[in-house]
Amino acid sequence: MNAIDPAIQPSASTGGEVRGFRRQFDAMHGATRRTAVVSRSTRRARLDALFELVHDNAERFVEAIAADFGHRSAHETRLLELFPSLEAIRHTRSHFAGWMKPQAKSPSIWFRPGRARILMQPLGVVGIIVPWNYPLFLAISPMAAALAAGNRVMVKMSEFTPRTGELLASLVTRYFSPDDVVVVLGDAAVGADFARLPFDHLLFTGSTKVGHDIMRMAADNLTPVTLELGGKSPAILGADYPLEKAAERIMVGKLLNAGQTCIAPDYVLVPAGREQAFVAAARAVVAKCWPELAATPDYTAIVNERHYQRLQGYVDDARERGARIEPLSGAQADATKRRLPPLALLNVNDGMRVMQDEIFGPLLPVLPYQDIAAAIAWVNQHPRPLALYYFGNDGAERDRVLEQTVSGGVTVNDTILHIAQENLPFGGVGPSGMGHYHGIEGFRTFSKQKAVFYQSRLNGMSLFNPPYGALFERLTKFLMR
Repeated sequence: MNAIDPAIQPSASTGGEVRGFRRQFDAMHGATRRTAVVSRSTRRARLDALFELVHDNAERFVEAIAADFGHRSAHETRLLELFPSLEAIRHTRSHFAGWMKPQAKSPSIWFRPGRARILMQPLGVVGIIVPWNYPLFLAISPMAAALAAGNRVMVKMSEFTPRTGELLASLVTRYFSPDDVVVVLGDAAVGADFARLPFDHLLFTGSTKVGHDIMRMAADNLTPVTLELGGKSPAILGADYPLEKAAERIMVGKLLNAGQTCIAPDYVLVPAGREQAFVAAARAVVAKCWPELAATPDYTAIVNERHYQRLQGYVDDARERGARIEPLSGAQADATKRRLPPLALLNVNDGMRVMQDEIFGPLLPVLPYQDIAAAIAWVNQHPRPLALYYFGNDGAERDRVLEQTVSGGVTVNDTILHIAQENLPFGGVGPSGMGHYHGIEGFRTFSKQKAVFYQSRLNGMSLFNPPYGALFERLTKFLMR
């Protein structure tokens, strides 16, 4: 899940904070080089500490996140941050011992009776850069995977959620040794210094634009990166699917966290002629789920003034370029509280900013398509998205969409839910990211899969030793036949 972030700025800082976390990194790095073996009991203890940190301080996180947003629905924080964080740790605790075991592999027939296997080893020190939109879950989930893999972890929290960052930083000092986990706070310049550390792996969640910066910084140290970015995730409404049911599931997924979710439906493709019917159904969903939208505690604010104005700018630009703006609620925008009611946008085109940038807010462009081939072509003419949603009962059409489009992940006949499956990899493709985590995929991302071949006492490799003669020629000719 990405956040629309400011650019990471180069830093000339030599302040104590930067020097401090560099010293912490050096200490952690040195510890990983002194001992490469991290026992199962040590990993389990770290996962237990992480679980207790989240579980025992759940309501403190609810309050901190709400304060950072100006208003964040407490119910959404419990559902979208606390539950998946705890579930990620539970799943990891239940399975990591099996993930740690060496994996026997069959050697090539030509090298038997030798044996082969893969050893899973910790990489060392893992860096995690956390966005503002889900500041707890997007810190805890990768932390669980990295700790299960036996690594030490450094976490850079977003400056846009300072209270959440401060709370996590203070709790980490209570639940972990500073040699095991460190939380770094600070602005974009501190983030740049953090990204330049020679981590053994760096995971960044954020915008595609900042992802470019992070990758360039990591390249100086040849640090491998996992980039969880975003993009414009489409929802395709099949002609045979009940429009009202699709509208409900699309709008609920869209308006979680007021649309500030990387895998929220960014726009919806509907059969031509049904645009207005979809808007009417979406309006009914908003009235049902958020009946007093201007006052309900269950509708989240836009995180800060800059993002509120960014979203208003999308609407103004689209209107000036010919889009029709359809309010989906009777509530009015409240700039003081940064509460932005949902809007549908019709008659949009690629020349509008709302169709160029990831929206990351409660604006939903509605586009018509003539047939499913045209919908697929539209998706494929644009950068590959982090998520795609298809609504339809036609199995052949569903499979056609799945096979002929490429995206980070898919939920069929609903939205968002593929991210909640710990047995499925989560990650983008192309501009929407690289690499995966969640469940065993996270464990693998933060582990070195060391290939080992065990030569047998009896083997024929001496037949290939120099000086090369007639026997060598006959053997190689046989192998290359």
